[in-house]
This record gives sequence, structure tokens and C-alpha cells, in this order.
Amino acid sequence: KKVSLKNIKQRSNGLYVNNNLDQPFLFYSITHFEDEEEPEDWERFTRDFKPKRRDTRQNYVFNGENFQETLKKLEGEGYILKDVSFKNLSYALAAYYVIMPAEVSSNMARFDGVKYGLRVEGKDLNETYCLSRAEGFGKEVKRRIMLGTYVLSSGYYDAYYSKALSVKTLIQNDLEKMFADVDVIATPTAPTPAFKLGEKTNDPLQMYLEDIFTVPANIAGIPAISVPSGFASIEGKELPLGIQFFAPHGGEERLFSIGRICTGE
Repeated sequence: KKVSLKNIKQRSNGLYVNNNLDQPFLFYSITHFEDEEEPEDWERFTRDFKPKRRDTRQNYVFNGENFQETLKKLEGEGYILKDVSFKNLSYALAAYYVIMPAEVSSNMARFDGVKYGLRVEGKDLNETYCLSRAEGFGKEVKRRIMLGTYVLSSGYYDAYYSKALSVKTLIQNDLEKMFADVDVIATPTAPTPAFKLGEKTNDPLQMYLEDIFTVPANIAGIPAISVPSGFASIEGKELPLGIQFFAPHGGEERLFSIGRICTGE
């Protein structure tokens, strides 16, 4: 059923959330199209996009059978697979977890119980600040604030934050070179299947390592999409797997098109 972007803009509180690609496409359409040029439906929109029919793998991927099967499915749809080298991928995670906490530290500074956020009264202003932030932030937020404050502090800014920004530029350059030759880049969403709930809560570093394939898009500021790609049998349970695609700036259409194929929509 066609959903008018004008109606969504006027009645955004009534938007129904589902588990397929319709919802992200509608959100994309709201920000991308004017009312007078909105597509009749997203299937027609993505069908009209004809890429160079080239999909890629890179040399730092989890070579699971599921991932390879998804690539074969795309190959059967006419996509050409080509290996590419992501030279600086190994530095992406470290750079991300310097840049991101620095931004968190700066952004969370306004949540002091006075201007924004939860307020817990203390005997004076300083105690109100401390109590409000101690109770209002969870463990992970506090951890990221502390990391960010550290890397932005005098004496460590150049040693960590400046170098992370240099790595960010390297990663952006790597992706720009790859997209000069291919339409999208395929990687697993995570290097391992889903782990047990709470299994890695006490080991933040292991949790962060799960982001190795997703952080390059955040660092480079490019669009990416992750879609379900099947399951892995672990200890008698079927655990979900995902495949991720990167596209260059303005390449969201490619992601919706390839996402449709992977999900069978």
C-alpha cells in the first residue's frame, strides 16, 4: 500500500514500526524527497536504480559459509564479485573508540541536572551536579565520558585524538578509492554470531571488538545497511547472522536495492 510522505510528515506519531525494509525506506524518503517528487512506492524506486552490478568482498572478513552463500545469491542476480583491499580496516576500531568517547564526553557535559536531564537535589550546586550525573548515566555512558575526557585532556590530545582523526582520513581515502571501482562493499555485520545475553557485559573490550565491521561507516560518514542473512547452529540453537553493505555518499538507493534481494522482499 502506498504511504504518502506528506501524510507521514503530518502524522509522524502514527508511523507503524515493522521488521522489514519499508520503514527505513520511508524515513529515507521523508528526508530525501519533496512531496511533489515522492516515489509511488519504494519497490519501484529501487527497481529503477541500475548500478554497475558490482559487489565486493574485502580481505578482512569472517569467511563463514553463510556469508559466502549470500554472495553467491547476489552473483546469481547479476552482481559481479570482486575482492578489494581495505588497508586500514585494522585501525578503524581503535580510532572509533577514541573519537566516539571524545564526542560523548563533550555532548554529555550539558546533562548536569540544571540545563538538561535528570536532576537530583544536593546540599549545594556541586553536589547536585555530581548526584544528577551519577544517577542519570549508566555504566557504559560513564565509561565513555571518562575515556573521552582523558583523550581530550592536555598532554593526551595530540597523542590520541589527533592521531585518531588522521586514521579517520586514511579510512575515508581507502573507501573513496574502493568506490571508484565498485558500487557497494560487503562484509559480515559482526565477526561472530550473536552471543548469549549478558555473556560479555563484564568484558567491554570484547563487546567493542564486535563492532569491527560496522565502525568504518561511522568514521567515514557513509551510508550502510545490515540485513538478516540466516542463522548459525551453536550449541543446538539457531543464532541470527547478518550481512552489511557500504555505499558511497548518496548511495542509499543501492543499499535498498541490494537489501531487497538479500531479504527476498
